[in-house]
Amino acid sequence: MPLTNAEFGSIMEDGSKRIDGDIAWCEDEDHSPVLEFRAEVLSGTGWPLFVRSSYNRLAGTLTYALILKTEGRIYALDLGKDHHNPECTQVGERHKHRWTEQFRDKDAHVPDDITAPASDPLAVWEQLCSQARIEHRGRLAPPPGMQQELFS
Repeated sequence: MPLTNAEFGSIMEDGSKRIDGDIAWCEDEDHSPVLEFRAEVLSGTGWPLFVRSSYNRLAGTLTYALILKTEGRIYALDLGKDHHNPECTQVGERHKHRWTEQFRDKDAHVPDDITAPASDPLAVWEQLCSQARIEHRGRLAPPPGMQQELFS
């Protein structure tokens, strides 16, 4: 049975969501310039959630996505890439996806609560966690430096 709007609202309003421990960025498995991480999200309500992130400094893109294991992505922030909504509206390079019964995660809007740039993924993470009511009981490590051979 698909996630309802009420269930999505309940997940987002749940103030018991938390991530325990430090998080480190890793190279993606294809050895592209993308850095990634995945972190389990615990909660008193027991929703099976995790956050998946990707950051590409060369392209200037950053994504943080909240994934419900039974449905897929239910909430996400994308920086540095445009999005075309199902109803043919275009949103800019800073947009959020929120689950709806009608469009699932395909509809996006421009947020006013995320002000940090994609080039500062730690500040964006702090703003996103605050807005999504996720307590991170640890530290997100800065992205590792890029290898010089990428520019040779």
